[in-house]
Amino acid sequence: MDIVNILLTLLFGAIAGWLAGFFVIKDKGGLIWNIIIGLLGGLVGGWLLGLIGAGGSFWSEWYGQILSALIGAVVLLWVWNLIKKAFKK
Repeated sequence: MDIVNILLTLLFGAIAGWLAGFFVIKDKGGLIWNIIIGLLGGLVGGWLLGLIGAGGSFWSEWYGQILSALIGAVVLLWVWNLIKKAFKK
């Protein structure tokens, strides 16, 4: 993996994490938080899309990668919020 791919991965992760914050939580967090959520969301999204058999060239393009990471990040934040609520009581 060269430096351009690493930077693009971080950028896509940051975008996905930032967008996921709009759907799930009101506090958007900082840049590092968004990158972490987006990168983990990319893993979760890729895994979930693999489970349902979604594949093809769409997911390999930059917009498909961001959408996949966004789906995973939203699911990840949704589960995180459920866990926080469970321990808050």
